[in-house]
Amino acid sequence: MSDKYTALWVSHSSISAFLECPRAYFLKNIYKDPKTGHKIKLMSPPLALGQAVHEVIESLSEIKTDLRFSEPLLDKFERSWKKLSGKSGGFFDKETEFKYKTRGEDMIRRVVKNPGPLGELAVKINMDLPYYWLSEEDNIILCGKIDWLKYYPDTNSVEIIDFKTSRHEEGEDSLQLPIYHLLVKNCQNREVTAASYWYLDSSDELSPKKLPNLKESQDKIVKIAKRMKLQKSLGKFDCPNGEQGCRACRPFESVLRGEAELVGLDDFKADVYVFDKSSKDLNGDSKIL
Repeated sequence: MSDKYTALWVSHSSISAFLECPRAYFLKNIYKDPKTGHKIKLMSPPLALGQAVHEVIESLSEIKTDLRFSEPLLDKFERSWKKLSGKSGGFFDKETEFKYKTRGEDMIRRVVKNPGPLGELAVKINMDLPYYWLSEEDNIILCGKIDWLKYYPDTNSVEIIDFKTSRHEEGEDSLQLPIYHLLVKNCQNREVTAASYWYLDSSDELSPKKLPNLKESQDKIVKIAKRMKLQKSLGKFDCPNGEQGCRACRPFESVLRGEAELVGLDDFKADVYVFDKSSKDLNGDSKIL
């Protein structure tokens, strides 16, 4: 029987973590510290950069088109960055923080100079966290936030746009676009006719992507999610490398050993930890606006 309170909720990030290392998936998505009752989260400079830039850009989707740039975006970025400055963002020296903050400011300036889809009509899904039943029979829900949906009034259709702050391009085998395509298809009524990535660190323009086949994507994600559910029911989340761990789970194991510094709570009340890089290398429905 399907029940969203007992269902297994899966997302692009949780599926990716599971495929890389089941142990890392468990520690990141299921485990709660017995002392605090909270999940644990690792913060690092690249994550802080992505979080700050995304917060600024995604806030624009809540604003009507002609008012989106009424407040300087760099002012918004400054406010976002303040919440992540210093150890809160995994920065242990001013030089490193300056480097990452400058990269973020450059991305925001790029968006201001070349707003592209950000200056055009957008669709905002009316859900704090878009989700749908991936498999009611198996009690599995697929969820995730979409960065941007560009609206095409002539065809009443949308384009999925994902903003990238990393210098690395998304791999061809990534499940991100298949998952986002499924979410947009099932969480609002307009047809999805295009998809693009925007590499904000290096490009003024969108990089068009081929839309994945919905049936193939559904079958693939359901298959993986069933594996996740089975392993959860068995309580078996082993690292493929055995006790020595891997680059995905080792940092979380270090947190459990008390080797990381607790710097606060995130918006979802997870305990946020950081590592001093000098101490150890751990590799670490809808509306139109």
